[in-house]
Amino acid sequence: MNKIQVEILGLSASPSAGGAYALLLKESFGNRRLPIIIGSFEAQSIALEMEGIKPPRPLTHDLLKETIDNLGGTVIEVIIDELKDNTFFAKVILEVSSLTNEIDSRPSDAIALAVRAQAPIFVSEEVMKNAAFIPSSEDEDFSEEISKEEKEIKKSAETKTASLQDQLREAIEKEDYERAAKLRDEINRRKGSNN
Repeated sequence: MNKIQVEILGLSASPSAGGAYALLLKESFGNRRLPIIIGSFEAQSIALEMEGIKPPRPLTHDLLKETIDNLGGTVIEVIIDELKDNTFFAKVILEVSSLTNEIDSRPSDAIALAVRAQAPIFVSEEVMKNAAFIPSSEDEDFSEEISKEEKEIKKSAETKTASLQDQLREAIEKEDYERAAKLRDEINRRKGSNN
């Protein structure tokens, strides 16, 4: 089986799936993205581990990882290897006493275990062909456009602050201290909001 290594790109709530979450996987050496709908418990389990947050008591995936470790096993990798009727199937590849075992799993559970074991995540080429997508260049153009706008706004704010500083100097020269105080306060307010 031809398999593609992927990374977790993100997790987001999926309003159309009634409380479920969308897990987005990204091809490690390519552009394709693979969205998988998962339950809220699995999403929370993955997110907690990715953020390095340890719950006060072990979650199910923590228990599974601890059991594998205590039995002398190692999670070698996780493979999302099948797609049937819009349902993904996965396997956890374990090595115990030099023997390799494949264990059927839901992709969400397999990935929750993989992030704990720091094991690589793979997707079969067949599944990627059928369910992955390539982000449109419009998305990339849009993000570039946003950053251009942000630069213009920042440039405009810097120009406005420089103008206020010129007005402050003029007010001080004319000994208009009341206006100078207002201009000084406005400059300080702008500098504070930029930090």
